[in-house]
Amino acid sequence: MNPGKVVTPYHPTENLRLGADYRPWSPKTHFQFPEDEGRIERAVLRCVGVGECRRMDNGVMCPSFMATREEEHSTRGRAHLLFEMFQGEAIPDDWRNDAVKDALDLCLSCKGCKGECPVNVDMATYKAEFLAHYYENRIRPVQAYTMGWIHWWSRLAELAPGVANLLMSISKPIAGIAPERRMPRYASKTFLARFGERARMRAPHAEPHTRVMLWPDTFNNHFHPDTAMAAVEVLEHLGYHVTIPSKRLCCGRPLYDWGFLGMAKTVLRETIDVLRPALDEGIAIVGLEPSCISVFRDELHNLFPNDAYAKKLAKAAMTLSEFLEREKIELPQLKRKALVQAHCHHSAIMKFDAEERVMKKMGLDVDHPDSGCCGMAGAFGFERDKYDVSVRVGERVILPKVRDASSETLIVADGFSCREQIAQRTNREALHLAQVLQLAIRGDGGGDFPERKVIEPKPLFPSLGKALAIGGGIAMFAGLIALVRRWRT
Repeated sequence: MNPGKVVTPYHPTENLRLGADYRPWSPKTHFQFPEDEGRIERAVLRCVGVGECRRMDNGVMCPSFMATREEEHSTRGRAHLLFEMFQGEAIPDDWRNDAVKDALDLCLSCKGCKGECPVNVDMATYKAEFLAHYYENRIRPVQAYTMGWIHWWSRLAELAPGVANLLMSISKPIAGIAPERRMPRYASKTFLARFGERARMRAPHAEPHTRVMLWPDTFNNHFHPDTAMAAVEVLEHLGYHVTIPSKRLCCGRPLYDWGFLGMAKTVLRETIDVLRPALDEGIAIVGLEPSCISVFRDELHNLFPNDAYAKKLAKAAMTLSEFLEREKIELPQLKRKALVQAHCHHSAIMKFDAEERVMKKMGLDVDHPDSGCCGMAGAFGFERDKYDVSVRVGERVILPKVRDASSETLIVADGFSCREQIAQRTNREALHLAQVLQLAIRGDGGGDFPERKVIEPKPLFPSLGKALAIGGGIAMFAGLIALVRRWRT
């Protein structure tokens, strides 16, 4: 094609990304990575550097890059660092790798990359796996124990919720919580207690009803029991017999953020075993917290890819909107405007289409902005050193939209984190879809919703408050250790 020119072509194995002699470090992992030959080093090779994670104006992926605009805090940057770790040339091929730890530190584990990356890079899973090994046989930050073990703390707090609320309020410095944050408040009575009272007071059903199991997650059980009770009211109004698991269970979602994967596998194994009878009957399991359902639809398969009951649970678990759409139920009407914030895991794993369709079938005028992550992301937004990033992420779209919304507009968010971010950074409180349906059934959705005014209580005697916090914290920690030991045995 070029007369007179002589070229020496490259050898077929030259200038390849990996090379013919690529032999990466291939460590044993908790997650099984069934779609990547069972190897995490193979999974991180999914990233081919397209750079979709460097978007600034739409989507969920990648909120930390949108806030910092640093390549290190993009999905691509983190994936490349992990690749270099497994390659072992530029940085050590060792789990105790501080360069990788620093890059993963601002990952919100939102799973936006898994839902929006063209090759489905799953940085939340890689981060959980990395932290499990990074902290193996080491003490984790105090936040890991205060927030990662919230399921067990909440069971202790149930004994004296008022005392627990006081301790949480005055012990923020000790617990690593940003001083600007208000701590969520434990309800005086849990959903499980209220559901038990309701069941004892109600007469047995005269006719057989289709059974549906409601998943009582930690957050709606202990902090927002009204949401779970609204779901019970809605499902019973629509003709279903609502049941709950025979034992207190947990999906383990907060454990992943801190790399407690051994504990996460144990609680999921227990969940599968307890739910076996319901799974054999084909009963639908409806969850109100999107992050819990995403565990059953995502992490569960990655941890137990060959377990038949894990596959059954993944199929049985669904959001309230997915269940209502599957059942083709005639929905109550509510002619209102609604500003909707989608939970990141909901959008990434389950997709948000069913939620939108249900609300529109109700007659709602739905405004679902492309707002991405709210910025709270579980414990992330509560941490002292993550607060500024959390606020910048939320202020990008959703928080200004909430402030600009009229008082007649419903603010709707199913995720506990999303609702906390909205409540703490605006003068509004968000409703769960179950509560919106409850309004429609009761016919009381025509009034304005008052602005939210919360005064953070301050201890009268700060020094005494700190002393009480330390003493109470030690006592609660000792109680928690005893509870965990009893649970594990």
